[in-house]
Amino acid sequence: MSQLSHHDDNNEDYPLVIKTENANTVLQLLRAINFSEMATVIGSPEGLRVVVEEGKCIQASAFLQSQMFQEYHSQDDVVTFKINLNVLVECLNIFGGSSLPGVAPSLKMCYGGYGSPLSLVLEEASVLTDCNIRTQEADDTLEFNFCNTSVVNKIVMRSECLRDIFSEFDYNCCGVPVLEILTSPDPPYFRLSTISNMSTSDTDIPKDSDMIETFSCTKTMRQRYKLALLRPSIKPLTIAQKVLLRTDERGILCLQFMVKMEDNHICFVEFFCCPEEEEEIE
Repeated sequence: MSQLSHHDDNNEDYPLVIKTENANTVLQLLRAINFSEMATVIGSPEGLRVVVEEGKCIQASAFLQSQMFQEYHSQDDVVTFKINLNVLVECLNIFGGSSLPGVAPSLKMCYGGYGSPLSLVLEEASVLTDCNIRTQEADDTLEFNFCNTSVVNKIVMRSECLRDIFSEFDYNCCGVPVLEILTSPDPPYFRLSTISNMSTSDTDIPKDSDMIETFSCTKTMRQRYKLALLRPSIKPLTIAQKVLLRTDERGILCLQFMVKMEDNHICFVEFFCCPEEEEEIE
């Protein structure tokens, strides 16, 4: 039996306790949103949500459902704290350089409440490693109030569709390059344009393309977003199987990435981005 199961079994002392036989699933999702130093962790009976923000313009969150863990205990309705995400990812990857093929470290994660560190216990090949990471009081996270009633378009596509396009962007070109997203019930339906001081490049994706699973658009809209703000979305895009792209009446972009884990659990990463400019076409 795993030594981890006997390690500090007094779970009643902790508002939040999580155990998994595969710490790499947690690591993979956290890496996908690791573009900023600090993260807000929100624990609830439904699962664990980790939120990262930058510049009050973009927000990424990874949601780990309680069902994906072998044990998940949340004593309170909501448990929140702020933590250094760089340090957390480094600790979860502590066995990364020596992991055997097909073998993943197990993980127990405990949080003792306000002012307490986040305690990690990882085990691989009977080797135990303890980590304690200092936590801070959580700040309020951005509320985009992205509700279905305000959504003007919804496109579900295979991830490689956006992955290939995003990989060709020149994020370091001169000026302030932007991505313009045009969605319309009429041709060209779905167009992605990169615009900079030097050039403009258009990519049209037909709504009946093999890459598109669902195309729903109520009116024609054109929105622009700074490419620099969209760059962090490449990380979750590389591990996702599908992407749901939505924009609302304010022009806020929401990318929802569906990620199928090694154990076949489905997890989601959401990415929000505020528009640089907004133009609506009648």
